[in-house]
Amino acid sequence: MKIKFVDLGFKEAVTLLALCVAALTILLAFSMAAHALPAIQKFGLRFLFTSTWDPVKEVFGALPFIYGTIISSLLALLIAVPVSLGVAIYLAELAPAWIREPLSFLIELLAAIPSVVYGLWGIFVLAPFLRQDVQPFLAKYFGFLPIFQGQFYGVGMLTAGIILSIMIIPTISSVSREVFLAVPSTQREAALALGATRWETIRLGVLKYTRPGILGAVILGLGRALGETMAVTMVIGNRPEISASLFAPAYTMASVIANEFSEATSNLYLSALIEIGLVLFFVTLLLNIAARVLIWQVSGKLKGEIKE
Repeated sequence: MKIKFVDLGFKEAVTLLALCVAALTILLAFSMAAHALPAIQKFGLRFLFTSTWDPVKEVFGALPFIYGTIISSLLALLIAVPVSLGVAIYLAELAPAWIREPLSFLIELLAAIPSVVYGLWGIFVLAPFLRQDVQPFLAKYFGFLPIFQGQFYGVGMLTAGIILSIMIIPTISSVSREVFLAVPSTQREAALALGATRWETIRLGVLKYTRPGILGAVILGLGRALGETMAVTMVIGNRPEISASLFAPAYTMASVIANEFSEATSNLYLSALIEIGLVLFFVTLLLNIAARVLIWQVSGKLKGEIKE
């Protein structure tokens, strides 16, 4: 009787803790919505589609920050996804056992480096390199494209995208590697027995089979890229303008909150910044939910086939 009472108490306690975390997330959303209400009432949906950001006249539009957040994150994905999938395939399918674990540890260690370190490296190493070597090269040979036109500042959208890609590679490669390892070895053996090459085995027996899980890993990486603050703030240039050029300075939602929150001298200014945070909160939350659903889908599929 005593043992059952202790078990019941333990179950109730951990259930309460889990519900507290969920309630905290909901309260966070309601609290931010309440503080953002003055800006929501004044600007409505125009807040999301106008580009004027004038704290002196108290006219606020979040479009340059939404644009900067989306473009820098998509650029980071464009660079990081092929690299991450290559790393994951090597670690899960091709690497010898003696190098697999140490290399996995070193790649995952990149996720533990503070973002301010990436920002400093971006300012003192990456930005000068891009300004002196990479951007002139891109402008010379690909300058007919609008994205490679303009002045060479070093800091800007291109630098922010590269920094973000380095930061999300550990996330995408680690999750993708775990998904690849969940594929039953009998599936690879069947493909090899039918005469498939190693690449055909990976392409047809692993990559095609784990597509939802890979997509989930990519969305998790995108979620981190959307919310990254310090490193991006240090290298993106912090100019609230929309430019087609990747060389031009830009701004993100996380960066404007970090830079201007302490300078917000009026309630409407503060409310506009909180509304930007609310938009970022919902976008990141929805992406993480989508990623979790996709990973559960592929995990359930794999478990079901293993049982069969």
